[in-house]
Amino acid sequence: MDDFGHILRRRRKAAGLSLRKLGERTGYDYGYLSQVERGTRRLSTEMVAAYDNALEAGGALTDAYASRRAGDTDMRRRRVLQAMGALAAAPAVDRLTGWEALRHGLGAATDFDEWSAIVAGYGVDYYRLPADRLMAALRADLDVLGHQIAATDGQHRQRLLGVAGLLSTLVALEMVSAGEQVAARRWWASARRMADLSGDAAAKLWVDAWDAVNGCYDGRTVAALPASVDALPPVERPSAAGCQLLAGRAQALSLAGRHGEAVAVVNTLTDMAGRLPSDTADGGSLWGWSETRTQHTRSWVFTHAGRLREAGVAQDRALALYPAHQPRLRAQVQLHRAAGMVRGGDVSGGIRYAGDVLDALPVAHHNELVRFTTARVVEAVPAVERGRGMVRELAARAG
Repeated sequence: MDDFGHILRRRRKAAGLSLRKLGERTGYDYGYLSQVERGTRRLSTEMVAAYDNALEAGGALTDAYASRRAGDTDMRRRRVLQAMGALAAAPAVDRLTGWEALRHGLGAATDFDEWSAIVAGYGVDYYRLPADRLMAALRADLDVLGHQIAATDGQHRQRLLGVAGLLSTLVALEMVSAGEQVAARRWWASARRMADLSGDAAAKLWVDAWDAVNGCYDGRTVAALPASVDALPPVERPSAAGCQLLAGRAQALSLAGRHGEAVAVVNTLTDMAGRLPSDTADGGSLWGWSETRTQHTRSWVFTHAGRLREAGVAQDRALALYPAHQPRLRAQVQLHRAAGMVRGGDVSGGIRYAGDVLDALPVAHHNELVRFTTARVVEAVPAVERGRGMVRELAARAG
């Protein structure tokens, strides 16, 4: 609608008004009005109404603006629908993507905000769906989303970029779980770039938060972790994403051997989690927070710090709360317990317990995160005992 600024300028000049005089009549700064007329600032219905009144246009400008907006919306919808139709018809696109393209194409004609519900659904599906099904669904949605981003502009495009940042975070998480570290780093970079371009502070915080947590598992060296932690943004107010970011910071500090700092951060996390709004306390979603996650983080930090009594309390609480659809997270806490047993001097008992945990965990959940946590149990074994057969066997299972 940039040319609408030229219409406003012509109307103003025909009325014999300078920008400064029009600013006095409308209540807008004349410099701002100049930018609007040049098309470098977006118009609003309120500003058009102010022009209409100041120029005594009798509603003509307001009506013209409304008509033009409707035309722009129709054009944008046509572009989205054409892009979705082309994607659905492309012979190289798999069947799931084609159906998603058609569904989104239909939705584009009436509702551009469905993506927020899709992101929320993935928050739950991440823990419930097998990795192959989750990745297939993500691939289909990202194919469609990419075409929608290309076919839209303005604020709607920015919102879609925020969605793309969050969905890319899910892909990065799965890449880390699969041990695909190079691919994971690329997807993290894409997630951060899209979240930054979106201008969505919540999306940017979630990307940073999950990257912080998975930095402990994605192959970064212990020496590199302090720099990653120190570069994290401050958490200014209680939120689920803020808790996630603090959890990542605490775990990374713990791995780096900065146990005093890690304990301080986990105490801050515990305090913040207690002040969360009730509607964020959703432990069943990737985008929520719950006491279970708080206790999981406390288990990690206190186990690594050798504060085994406090670690045991956190483990008991977490294991009592974990839902059935999160067996991998439950197993990780049990592996923390195994590491604590080893650190406490019961090497044989801890190693056997860890083996039993792995045996009970369904094969589909034996991912890189579980292997990493298993390796921490082996590392807790004194060097003089690592040659024992049962220790070597557990080390082999850790990969």
